[in-house]
Amino acid sequence: MNGKMKAQVFYGPGDVRYKEIDIPKINSNEVLARVKSALTCGSDLKTYKRGHPTMIKQGSVFGHEWAGEIVEVGRDVAEFKVGDRVVAMNSAPCFQCFYCKLELYSMCENIVYNNGAYAEYIKIPENILKINTIKLPDSLNYKEAALTEPLACVVHGVDKSDIKEGDIIAINGTGPIGLMWIALSKLKGARVIAVDLSEERLSIAKDFGADFTINASTIDDQVQAVKKLTDGNRGADIVVDATGVPKVWEMAIQMGRKGATINLFGGCPSGTSINVDTKLIHYSQLKILGIYHHTPYYVKKAFKLIENRQIDASKFITADVSLENLIDALEAMGKQKGIKYNIIS
Repeated sequence: MNGKMKAQVFYGPGDVRYKEIDIPKINSNEVLARVKSALTCGSDLKTYKRGHPTMIKQGSVFGHEWAGEIVEVGRDVAEFKVGDRVVAMNSAPCFQCFYCKLELYSMCENIVYNNGAYAEYIKIPENILKINTIKLPDSLNYKEAALTEPLACVVHGVDKSDIKEGDIIAINGTGPIGLMWIALSKLKGARVIAVDLSEERLSIAKDFGADFTINASTIDDQVQAVKKLTDGNRGADIVVDATGVPKVWEMAIQMGRKGATINLFGGCPSGTSINVDTKLIHYSQLKILGIYHHTPYYVKKAFKLIENRQIDASKFITADVSLENLIDALEAMGKQKGIKYNIIS
């Protein structure tokens, strides 16, 4: 398919340009899709503000949560055809490297990220097409399906946290990822404490099922505020950071009871560090996790949760925004206005 398309191209922190570029060329094992929905994401906001250590290079189209319609198919592709409605992930493991053989697929040594959703068209590479591309049922619209990628990351984190019915889980940060943690934790039967600086965000957290909310901007000690809401003031069974702020990581570690699981899920800027009381970790037998990205297994689980309406994907989408006005949507997210925005071209 020849011609030009409109796209948002990342050149560096704070430098994203809406411009006309060539439509991607595909090889015999790839397909080209018309992007019907591209969702804004906290990772994209981070990329726009400060760049990203792994996912995006300067001079390339960014955006990675999307769904669309296949418009061109390589001659060696048999599983998909023109007109198929699909959602594709932004990566796929190789299944051959050291970490894949350990079934640590999100740590794949050969992982290649496929950005480019903030454009009219996007290419789906062979490995993602074979492993991490799903055809949509008629019952699911594009913007609902586009939530699959971030939800798969959170399903991964929830599964590794081993949440049990009746557990109390403290979730720091109620942006899109924090809200997914809340919704999935409630499906597990947990009681949820949501912590944030924004009363507006906390109000939304209640709508997603949070049992308790703490406005950290109005108190001096949010660690103690969390503990006061737990049995015997001991601390939460599971604590999650969904902010990517080192100071919040430090507080999250202190919010758990003895034997708690602490999931440091939000990615902090490269080069930052935290201070941790080693006595607390050792003598309280804390289990501290860092969970990153998704795997094909969690992609399928996330998609089924959306398809079966166990997760209402539409609740995460605040409004439709034109591709040309992407930066306005990212800036709104940065000001904690809304949850996700559906970018359409």
